[in-house]
Amino acid sequence: MSERTPLLIVEDDPALLTQMRWAYEQYAPVCCGEREEALTQLRRHRPAVVTMDLGLPPHPGEATEGFQLLQEMLALAPDTKVIVLTGQNEHANALKAISLGAYDFYSKPFQPELLAVMIERAFRLHELQAENRKLQSRPGRRPLGELITHDPQMLKVCSTIERVAATSATVMLLGESGTGKEILARALHGLSPRREGRCVAINCAAIPENLLESELFGYEKGAFTGAAKQTPGKIELAHRGTLFLDEIGDLPAALQAKILRFLQDRTIERLGGRQEIPVDVRVACATHQDLRAMIAQGRFREDLYYRLAEIVVDIPPLRSRKGDAALLAHAFVRQYAEEHKRGSLALLADAAAAIEAHAWPGNVRELQNCVKRAVIMADGDVLRAADFGLAAPAAEELRTLRDVRDEAERDAVVRVLSRVNGNLSRAAEMLGISRPTLYDLLNRFGLKEASR
Repeated sequence: MSERTPLLIVEDDPALLTQMRWAYEQYAPVCCGEREEALTQLRRHRPAVVTMDLGLPPHPGEATEGFQLLQEMLALAPDTKVIVLTGQNEHANALKAISLGAYDFYSKPFQPELLAVMIERAFRLHELQAENRKLQSRPGRRPLGELITHDPQMLKVCSTIERVAATSATVMLLGESGTGKEILARALHGLSPRREGRCVAINCAAIPENLLESELFGYEKGAFTGAAKQTPGKIELAHRGTLFLDEIGDLPAALQAKILRFLQDRTIERLGGRQEIPVDVRVACATHQDLRAMIAQGRFREDLYYRLAEIVVDIPPLRSRKGDAALLAHAFVRQYAEEHKRGSLALLADAAAAIEAHAWPGNVRELQNCVKRAVIMADGDVLRAADFGLAAPAAEELRTLRDVRDEAERDAVVRVLSRVNGNLSRAAEMLGISRPTLYDLLNRFGLKEASR
């Protein structure tokens, strides 16, 4: 069995301290009742999460000692998530604690199930942030440093980009608007042998059709009215680097043929020119459209598609990336609070829950803009769901980790017993446990009859 995670509980009421120790025994509760002892235990156990009462001796009726302890703990362990316990009429103290860096606050009276949800979220956030720092600190990952994720699908995308970066293969990035296609394209370039060259991006949907050809291929002096000098195009400027064709699905039909020829021959001709110019360039492209459907409708060339789609990378939308919305929101809050000199702004639990529950049709770009607006417009030192224009989500079903674990264990035992027709030796073997342990589980879950 894995070692239990330490949870530091700072509380000077002996009865409440005992109650909390029993309520959270799924962790390894480290309990203390005054400031110096709390600091000693913090240094010894380095807990990810701390719950603390603000009213501590020698002045339990005031919050002075609690505020001092909070500041000293965060100075010693800045990543620790501190949940402050306050009385019903101590809202001002709670907000001050948040402004000093506390993760969240909980108003007494003590309700184990409610506080358990807050503690579990704090542990989860600490774990996500630690994992993200680990990912970003790996050698060679710096070009992907802008991309914050803990989602397995997105980590697989990052791994794919890293693997194909060293090749010359053309990469097609597919995903909804705002999912980070350009960030990944620039990471592809930054990890490639062409990193010393330029990464030149052009949005095929943002430039009028009559100007797009000259933007891509360049033009000679006098090629058209206003062409006062020879001008290289984006393809030529990307020589020995990477060309990123964003929104390739909006490329006009006439230009699709010219891009196909460039991809086949790796040469271009400027508008008004007669000379073929060789170009050494790696191509990446992106679109939010269904190119196969466009091919069936005759709107996109099939031969061009296969030239561009040597490696296809599907980028998941933010709504399917579990935990990433809140993780990104915390990062954006820190970024914009620093940029706009807003000091230490904190994202409250109701805001994080609302952000996780929202669908974000505009994906990361929409979330980023929403956080930036909330940081600029915030009145105080905390951000709530309403600051993002979001409604607080409905209350979640409150279940302890023990309940979840018991249910999972019971389901596993029932499934295996059914599969082996009640044979206890086979069941214990398949579950990877001893027969005495299996007997204990059968007794606990009332499953003796199922084994007969």
